[in-house]
Amino acid sequence: RRHTRYPLVTGVQTCALPISTTAPAAPTTAPAANGAIAFIIDATKSVATFRVNEQLVGKDLPNDAVGNSKGVTGAIALDASGKVNAAASKIIVDMNAFSTDSSMRDGFIKRNTLDVGKFPTAEFLPTGAEGLPSPLPTAGEATFKLTGSMTIHGTTKPVTWNVTAKRDGKSLSGKATTTITFGDFGMTPPKAGAVVSVKDEIRLEISLVANAA
Repeated sequence: RRHTRYPLVTGVQTCALPISTTAPAAPTTAPAANGAIAFIIDATKSVATFRVNEQLVGKDLPNDAVGNSKGVTGAIALDASGKVNAAASKIIVDMNAFSTDSSMRDGFIKRNTLDVGKFPTAEFLPTGAEGLPSPLPTAGEATFKLTGSMTIHGTTKPVTWNVTAKRDGKSLSGKATTTITFGDFGMTPPKAGAVVSVKDEIRLEISLVANAA
């Protein structure tokens, strides 16, 4: 159940990840020679999700506020040995594209918590993939930890994602999850209107579909 009623501050729509009126352009990184490859994220099939636990006035139990953004772009590049090419890898989430089931909540969070006018995107820069088969096979599934730095609300912190991915030739799909706090990135849990409290924990999930360049 999600019935939060934050004051309506702005009419724009709203884990990860910053207001811009246009989504960030996807990188056009091409694979290097000698077996290196870059997977370009398909923004039409990828989505970022956040879940935050909140307690509302008049409700016996807390529930999750859930927001989704289809503004996910970027690329994940691997070198010839199958290791992450950090210089050519980046995942970008358009924070202005996030939306929940309440436009009032969306406006309040974007204006007061995320400050999307100043920080319109969140970015993750992968640097390593612990447990990823090396070299990367042309087909099959893998579970690994994707490490790197994430920037939200103008603050950069190291973050590790738990990833389950599947490759089928030039196509790559997968799901990555992690947990952060508002405090990690200099934000304060939102509290307004009918909201009694919000847990200082944000569960993030990115479902990606990408294609080899």
